Amino acid sequence: MEAWKRTMWILWFGVLLCSASYTMSVPFLPLFLYELGVADAAVNVWAGVVHSSAFLVGAIMAPLWGSVADKYGRKKMVIRAGLSLAAIYALIAFVRSPWELVAVRLLHGFVGGFVPASMAIVSSVAPKDKMGWSLGMMQAGTMSGAIIGPALGGLLAEWFGMRMSFVASGALILGATLAVVFTVKEGRPALAAKRSSVRDDLVSVFRHKTLLRLLLLLLAFQMAYNMIQPLLTLHIADLQGSVEKAALVSGFVFALIGIAGIVASPFWGRAGERRGFPGVLILCFAGAGFALATQYFIQDLWWFVAVQFGFGLFMAGIVPSVNTLMVKQTTDEFRGRTFGLTASANQTGAMIGPLVGGGLGAFLSFHWIFAAAGAVLAWLGFVVWRQEKAVSLASARKDEARHHFPSV
Repeated sequence: MEAWKRTMWILWFGVLLCSASYTMSVPFLPLFLYELGVADAAVNVWAGVVHSSAFLVGAIMAPLWGSVADKYGRKKMVIRAGLSLAAIYALIAFVRSPWELVAVRLLHGFVGGFVPASMAIVSSVAPKDKMGWSLGMMQAGTMSGAIIGPALGGLLAEWFGMRMSFVASGALILGATLAVVFTVKEGRPALAAKRSSVRDDLVSVFRHKTLLRLLLLLLAFQMAYNMIQPLLTLHIADLQGSVEKAALVSGFVFALIGIAGIVASPFWGRAGERRGFPGVLILCFAGAGFALATQYFIQDLWWFVAVQFGFGLFMAGIVPSVNTLMVKQTTDEFRGRTFGLTASANQTGAMIGPLVGGGLGAFLSFHWIFAAAGAVLAWLGFVVWRQEKAVSLASARKDEARHHFPSV
């Protein structure tokens, strides 16, 4: 096997375990709040706060970790994040109040960065003509973990209680980190050329309109997606009429979304390489938005599950497409910072989304929140379509001008 492919597959396995450890624990935290003594009337708001707290710190730290990765090595950042996350997940098992859970989630956000650093390594070793496919496969790895994690977490919660699933999450991410320690070679080293501060990096992004638009797309997508995430297990409990076995059924739903991602992510990567990633983004935003909005009309649990699978098929193409477009706009020595900035955009959106969703959940039904999130995604598809139309029109005008006024 070619060296770059070997590195990609090892890191694919690493992000799979990282994603599994995350989805074994975090999606079930709203149900865990009941065990911590939170009342029904306050659980929506607490679910939003708990879900958002890690992303608040993570959004601030991600550009810094990206800059450190470019300076000292991306593999070192993967190892740092993995060991820290293993300790954090295990620590959740010992919390006794919602405030303690929020404090641990803040630590969770501070030490993150496993997946962005892994993506940066893969983007630095993969050939340019395989970039879309390789990043699509990495996305499929995270989706694969999204299958294993909820199913395993749901079973552990059912058999041994939720606290045991948190300990198991820590063990999984520790295994992923050890695999990276002993098997990954980083490939091309980060260049020791001129280094810039995080502030300078942000100024550069704001001056680069294309990069800024892509980061805003990621932020808005994550906001819409995470409007529903902290409420999903509660909505499933509502659809089935009781909290009993809600963790197990939620694990099944999250696993189906992961299966959809595995199926669709490589397909969207190849489609983007052939037909262009903006077109893939338009289709995926529109499809994902339609799937979420239709949940407004669904009252049956199994129809809900089927539509969530369709949502997963379209959602799987969004982040890899944006990541590939970001890579095409940056140089290799900026690659760690690129994925640090994308992680910051992702986490900012993931911080805002649960607060919006939790706030709406205090006044509106779950169905209205799905409709609102779907409308945001459909609007993002329209924004990308309008931008591409403007670019095509400007290009056509330049071609026409060259035709009428050829250079001498």
